[in-house]
Amino acid sequence: MALDVEKLAIPGVLLIRPKKFGDARGYFSETYNLRAYQEAGIGCTFVQDNQSLSAQKGTIRGLHFQTPPEPQAKLVRVLRGAIFDVAVDLRQGSPTYGKWCGATLTGEAGEQLFVPRGFAHGFCTLVPDTEVAYKVDGFYAPGCDAGLRFDDPDIGVAWPLDGVAALVSDKDAKAPFLRDFQSPFTYEATA
Repeated sequence: MALDVEKLAIPGVLLIRPKKFGDARGYFSETYNLRAYQEAGIGCTFVQDNQSLSAQKGTIRGLHFQTPPEPQAKLVRVLRGAIFDVAVDLRQGSPTYGKWCGATLTGEAGEQLFVPRGFAHGFCTLVPDTEVAYKVDGFYAPGCDAGLRFDDPDIGVAWPLDGVAALVSDKDAKAPFLRDFQSPFTYEATA
């Protein structure tokens, strides 16, 4: 399985385009292969799959992460619909600390976003009835579950709401701002 991998603006965040093979019946795509992902530089062993359905356009889920000792990397894809997917660097000492990068993922094209440990993750649905699935390399740990405000002006995510009001959970609306967050993640420069 050869992967089309694009490095985004923050090192470590990757946009992946698995190949699709189509004919009159539809298509086939290998959405994950441990060996191919390791060759692409993703050394995680994923241990849990999660899935969500967002009924309304403009639903924002995030910005979520797990803190040590149970951090998680994520491999996100859309099963149906479309999202604008975002990763925010939370690694102290990183030249991109507090910065975000993002990409549009669609069920039709099958793109995936790899979000490393030490990043917050969130997405905004671009169409109704969007289903998102993602793999994580650490089990859910309620005591390590954390988040930041989706509308934090210091992060400044440009959510593509196109005039639609954001629909967020109470938990996400009450999440702390980056300026009030003491990050437990540290940046390790790679050669």
